[in-house]
Amino acid sequence: MNGRVGDRLLVHGNIVGQADRQGEIIEVRGRDGGPPFLVRFDDGHETLVYPGPDAVVEPKGQLSR
Repeated sequence: MNGRVGDRLLVHGNIVGQADRQGEIIEVRGRDGGPPFLVRFDDGHETLVYPGPDAVVEPKGQLSR
């Protein structure tokens, strides 16, 4: 999984009742666009993320469904 600054990271809830989370990639720390990513989630929380299989990178400018 690769990402760039400005892309959106969508993390699907993996427990019943857990909401999906969305945030903007503000820094890419891996090689060649790979993880980890520093992400600012929509609630303002920033954290370092190593995305799992429940995550999708949406390129900047692409609309969410």
